[in-house]
Amino acid sequence: MKSIIKGFGAIISTVMSLIVGWIAYSRLRINHRLPLKSAIDAERKRFLGQRTRFMNYYFDHSAAGRPLVLIHSINAAASAYEMRPIFEHYRKSRPVYALELPGFGLSERSDREYSYTLYKDAIIDFLTTEIDESADVITLSLSGEFAARAALEHPDLFHTLTMISPSGFTARENKVASQQASESQASDTLYNSFANPLWSQAFYDLIATQTSIHYFLQQSFEGDVDAGLEAYSYASSHQPGARYAPLYFVSGKLFTPDIRESVYEKLHLPVLVIYDKDNFVRFDTLPGLVKSSPYWNAVRIAPTRGLPQFEKMSETALALDNFWREIRLAVPDGKTWKMLE
Repeated sequence: MKSIIKGFGAIISTVMSLIVGWIAYSRLRINHRLPLKSAIDAERKRFLGQRTRFMNYYFDHSAAGRPLVLIHSINAAASAYEMRPIFEHYRKSRPVYALELPGFGLSERSDREYSYTLYKDAIIDFLTTEIDESADVITLSLSGEFAARAALEHPDLFHTLTMISPSGFTARENKVASQQASESQASDTLYNSFANPLWSQAFYDLIATQTSIHYFLQQSFEGDVDAGLEAYSYASSHQPGARYAPLYFVSGKLFTPDIRESVYEKLHLPVLVIYDKDNFVRFDTLPGLVKSSPYWNAVRIAPTRGLPQFEKMSETALALDNFWREIRLAVPDGKTWKMLE
C-alpha cells in the first residue's frame, strides 16, 4: 500500500511540475505580440459601434451593387482571413466588406464579457453604421447564429443571409463538448476554470500552438490545409488579449441551445445554407427546416469539411450566384422564397 501511495504521489508531483513549467514557459518564452499584417489585401477601417467598441473591417468599393458582408467564424484563432477567398472572388463585381468581430483579428480584444448578445449587437452596429442599405450577409459556422439573431431583430438590414457550415442543426446526442456544456449549464463552471488568471494564458497557449492550430484546421479541410490561413491563424492567436474571446467559446458560453426553435424558425427572409461534412457540427435537423420553411434553402458542396470557400470556391460561388439570381427573379408572394428545383 505504501508503495502505491508513493507511486501515486510521484505521478502527482510530476504532473504539477509539468503544469508549473508550462505556465512559466507561457509567461516568459512565448511571444504574445507577433507582427500581424492585414488579413486581406484591401483597404481597412476601424469604427466605434453604438452598442460595442472598436471593430476592424476590410472593404472594396471599386464596383457598384448591393453590399456583400462577410463574417468569419468563432474559434481560437479566427479572423477575416477565413473569408478571404469569397472577398477576392466578388470584390470586382460588387461592394464587399469583411468584418472582424470583437475579440478577433485587428478588432478590440479587451478583457470583457463576450456573449452571443455582444456579437449580435456588433453585427447590427456594423450594418447600421457602415452600410447604408440592406446587405447580402455571409457567415461562417457559429457566426451564423449571431447574424440570425441580428436579422430577427433588424430584418431591414438584411437582403439575404447565407450560412456556411452553421451550428444549430446538430441533434442533442451528437453535439460536441462545448455545445453540450451550454445546454447542461456547465459553461459557467468551465469558463471559471479556464479563465483563472493564474493559468488562463497558459491554457490558451496550449490550444494555440502551431501543432494544435494545424490539427484543428486539418479537421476542416479535405486536402492540405491552406498555408496562408494556418500562418495567419498562428499570428492572430499570439496577440495581446487573444485569449479572452476564445475562452468563452471553448466553455460553450457563445452557443444558444435552442437556436433553431427560438431564432431560425422565426426568420422571414431568404436564407441559404452551404454545407457538407463538418467535424465540429452536424446538420441532422437541417432537412426538416428546409422542408417546413418557405425561406430556408440548402446546397451541399462535396467533398468539403466546413471551409468550401478554400477548396471549392467555384462551386461555392455558383451556389451563391444561383441563390441571389433566383431571389431577383422571384415575385415575392409573402409566402415563399424557395430556390428553383
